[in-house]
Amino acid sequence: MTGATAGLGAHALQYIAAKADVRVIIGARGGGRTVHPGIETLPLDLSSLASVRKFASTIKLRLGDASIDALVLNAGMQTSSNEQRSANGFELTFAVNHLAHYLLARLLMPRMAAGGRLVITTSETHDPAITPIAPRTLDPWTLAHPITTGFGSGIRAYAASKLCNLLTAQSFAAMRDIKERKISVVAFSPGLTAGTSLGRDNSFVARLLVTLLMHTVFRVIGLFRPEYVAGTPERSGEILADVALGVISPPHGRIYLSLVKGKPTFPEPSELARSQSARDQLWSESAGMVGIEWLWRAR
Repeated sequence: MTGATAGLGAHALQYIAAKADVRVIIGARGGGRTVHPGIETLPLDLSSLASVRKFASTIKLRLGDASIDALVLNAGMQTSSNEQRSANGFELTFAVNHLAHYLLARLLMPRMAAGGRLVITTSETHDPAITPIAPRTLDPWTLAHPITTGFGSGIRAYAASKLCNLLTAQSFAAMRDIKERKISVVAFSPGLTAGTSLGRDNSFVARLLVTLLMHTVFRVIGLFRPEYVAGTPERSGEILADVALGVISPPHGRIYLSLVKGKPTFPEPSELARSQSARDQLWSESAGMVGIEWLWRAR
């Protein structure tokens, strides 16, 4: 599991770890992380593809002959602009939220158990029908190497990365091998959630502005659009845990679960998120960026 040491991920971890027969391994950046007793923690820096590869290799060694029942890719970040770069030279939000998880899922999917579950955390910000800043087109290369920057570029990069998360989930769900092994794929949107560490790298002023919007503008909009009613990390974490453990599943033929006012809903994702051409373009270009074979297994 990634993104398990703060925010909704930490609450999800508590619920998952409470299961007596569950072995949990998480990836975390840096030291000094406090987690539930018995949780195995391995170093993982999602801004470095080398770190992702090392983490995946270590996981395989730790597992031995065992398989992965659930792979939960929950980590995410949001910055105030798109000017920061990853260790590999990609725009940081795109690298952490999408590329690292794309590579990690590709590397670990062969070790998934039949009937297992892949969960990728996305966001309703991917959908223009809900969020005005959501992407209406997809150009993976420009997302990785943005030309324009400035005010609002950080949140736009975040929304685009969440679209990429959803498209990646769609790609895995469409694979013949995934279907044959009956691996469930879920793209989970926790909805607008207050009190998370998502923008922890932003300036104090930026974080203060978000908090102000949560308690003023979004509350008013929420009277007309339930998607803007802020939930809690505890509730979002509880639902994420239920999704990871298979307690909650989308209806047959769907993979998208969006939490609205604390309740799981199963809407259609955006039109772009359902595009097969966009899905395949992202898959192939991401494969080139992370240096992995495009065709993992026949579709």
